[in-house]
Amino acid sequence: MNFESFETRVLPTKNKLFRFAFRLLGSQEEARDVVQEVMIKVWNGREQWATIENMEAWCMRITKNLSLDRLRSKQRKITDPIEEGFEVRQEGLTPLERTELDESMVQINDLMTALPDKQRQVMHLRDIEGYSYNEICEILELDMSQVKVNLFRARNAVREKLVKLNAYGLS
Repeated sequence: MNFESFETRVLPTKNKLFRFAFRLLGSQEEARDVVQEVMIKVWNGREQWATIENMEAWCMRITKNLSLDRLRSKQRKITDPIEEGFEVRQEGLTPLERTELDESMVQINDLMTALPDKQRQVMHLRDIEGYSYNEICEILELDMSQVKVNLFRARNAVREKLVKLNAYGLS
């Protein structure tokens, strides 16, 4: 494989890889480092490209593994805010609506951050990145039932806590 193939099959995934690494690591610098490592690993493994059916899923799996390796090596929790990773652009909103939307996104982000790892990863890949269930199975190396159960539990947990927050103003 050549650089042209790398440009068309791998480079377009770099933003998704960054967002996923950022979600897992909570640090822009570490996420950039992981994406750079992924690009190097993919380039060095270019002999395998012909056997890879879904290049994006393969890159996401490498990103997940490298990110988890970093987390294990530093033995730290994801606690850094990631507001930079979420930007909902809506034109024509009033300042009040914009503020409410921003507050809701911060609340949802905080609730997602508090989820168990697998639930957070599945929810991020499905609801933020838009991957199919099959792609999530391939990326996270889980079977379909595990993906569906984790997604269901994550969505329920976020929904229930969001309803409580909005109903009572308490967490």
